[in-house]
Amino acid sequence: METIEKVLKTLAEAGRPMKAGEIAEVSGIDKKDVDNAIKKLKKDEKITSPKVCYYEPKK
Repeated sequence: METIEKVLKTLAEAGRPMKAGEIAEVSGIDKKDVDNAIKKLKKDEKITSPKVCYYEPKK
């Protein structure tokens, strides 16, 4: 599974907005890689940010 897919899956399973550090901790992915995945997911409009530094899958 690709990093981007893992990040999206982690967010979907959490059921709540998460910070990049939390995503990294839960998924076991390096935080730098999580940050890069978040940038790509935001650009592709697959995730939203309900408040600063928190992310969730787009509904």
